[in-house]
Amino acid sequence: MENSKSQSVIGSSRRQFLKTSSFAALGGALAVTGQASGGRSSGDVLKVGLVGCGGRGSGAAAQALSTGEGVVLTAMGEVFADRLQSSRKSLAANEQFGARVKVPDEACFVGLDAYQKVIDSGVDVVLLATPPGFRPQHLRAAVEAGKHVFCEKPVATDAPGVRSVLESAAMAREKNLALVSGYCWRYHPSRRAFYQRVHEGGLGSIRAIYATYLTGPVKPMPPASRRPAGMSDVEWQLRNWYNFAWLSGDGLVEQACHSIDKIAWAMNGVLPLKAVATGGRQFPNNEGNIFDHIDVFYEFPDGVRAFMAQRQISGCYSDNSDYLMGSDGVGTIKGWNDPIITGKENWRYNGPKADMYQVEHDELFACIRSGKPINDGIWMAHSTLMALMGRMAAYTGKEVSWDEALNSQEKLVPDNLTWDMALPINPMAMPGQTKFV
Repeated sequence: MENSKSQSVIGSSRRQFLKTSSFAALGGALAVTGQASGGRSSGDVLKVGLVGCGGRGSGAAAQALSTGEGVVLTAMGEVFADRLQSSRKSLAANEQFGARVKVPDEACFVGLDAYQKVIDSGVDVVLLATPPGFRPQHLRAAVEAGKHVFCEKPVATDAPGVRSVLESAAMAREKNLALVSGYCWRYHPSRRAFYQRVHEGGLGSIRAIYATYLTGPVKPMPPASRRPAGMSDVEWQLRNWYNFAWLSGDGLVEQACHSIDKIAWAMNGVLPLKAVATGGRQFPNNEGNIFDHIDVFYEFPDGVRAFMAQRQISGCYSDNSDYLMGSDGVGTIKGWNDPIITGKENWRYNGPKADMYQVEHDELFACIRSGKPINDGIWMAHSTLMALMGRMAAYTGKEVSWDEALNSQEKLVPDNLTWDMALPINPMAMPGQTKFV
């Protein structure tokens, strides 16, 4: 249940939200249940627990272990035993850090409650990499237990989840815990230099932003005929999690959230006033209920507009780029290329290169050891909510304001989830018919 402070935030105006969503304001209403975490010396061992052992989770564990000899993986949690064992075997076989994969059988936890068992196993740092529908619950449990956290993106699939994440982020600040986000472009050297230059006036005043996420399908939904006899609704949906809005949030939220985060980054904390969107499903998705294309049109103060084009359909033109139009120039990030600015002052990034996924973890473990924890909580929640308001606008066909998105009572993630419960699949949204909640 949300506390009284959360209810105050939920009922606030957009301007009031800008004031009350600070860490200090939110954190002051939360009980601190753990001791503040000081710095650690470089010789101290930091024990890591992995929650979610798929490709992204295994990658996060590898990056954590690559930060130095003082990091050891001691616990793993998954809903599927075969996935956990495959991840453990692969990590242990790594020549660089395999000897520091010290996860005995009794620290391999399987089931919907595996996250709590990992948290309770004595680890110092928790890596959260399950489908994002679980993120708010897992983050809350980790922070309440006094753990440092790497939190994959996006951080929720509905507005109640975002509100929970804001509270957890405030609690992490109060407890002096690190909370590093999986919005990885924020840790990319060339993007950091580019957006710093934008914030310093390298484009003049931003007038418009156009972002693209035009790709193929990520995890196509198999036909219902391939569902094994006796497989529960919950297992079927978890095995095909990307195709269900409660688990993935939709392709706009789960994948194009990176592009939306870069829009938010360019706007330097200025929140959108409202959004409209178009979208739908071009190809049948069997039992799934997400769109395969959404275009979102955001309006910011002073008439600034941002346009997000997202499509995940095979055989189409692909582009994953960012185009920023300012009063004094144009900024372009074409795919994975280095950013450029053309206009009054031309600029191209020519600085050092680094793996942004590794930088995330290098900075996470360095800040833990320094006792000066990073907390990405507010902006990672805001970027997720920007994606959600786009989905809300596309699914309903309505214009959706920031306040409406933040205050939405639509709760997609089931309460008290159990493996064998009946879990009917919500129908595909129909713009103009689906109601805003």
